[in-house]
Amino acid sequence: MAKSTKGIAEKVRELAEPLADELGIWVWDVEFVKEGARRVLRITVDSENGITIDDCEKLHRAIDPVLDEADLIEEQYYLEVSSPGIERELKNDIHIEACEGWDVEVRLYAPRDGSKLFRGVLMPLGENGEIRIGVGEDIITFARDTVAKISTYFEL
Repeated sequence: MAKSTKGIAEKVRELAEPLADELGIWVWDVEFVKEGARRVLRITVDSENGITIDDCEKLHRAIDPVLDEADLIEEQYYLEVSSPGIERELKNDIHIEACEGWDVEVRLYAPRDGSKLFRGVLMPLGENGEIRIGVGEDIITFARDTVAKISTYFEL
């Protein structure tokens, strides 16, 4: 039976994290996705000082033989190691905590006060894990189950 793409991504994360640690970087995200006709295993990494092409290449070289040995993926795939970039999706509490103070867009599943999109400065999570943003002098709080997506954004 084929492994789920989520299960594969989780196992790859387990394999990649110690290698990334050795390089002084951390794994931001792992995705195993279909893009057009091809499968892509994307490992996204970050560090306090940002990520260079050299950082990506070093992890790519380190993880490639480990993935071959683990033999997790039966089909042909492309391995990509990259930076999350300045505009990134925040998928979990670790991402949210890492980006506190950044400008973010919060997209909701259903409109609130006539809008599904809110922009502001990301605040620490609420007591019950609510998403909080500062907009001017106000703090807007969103229940987690109302939020479709949170992304950082950058304006020139």
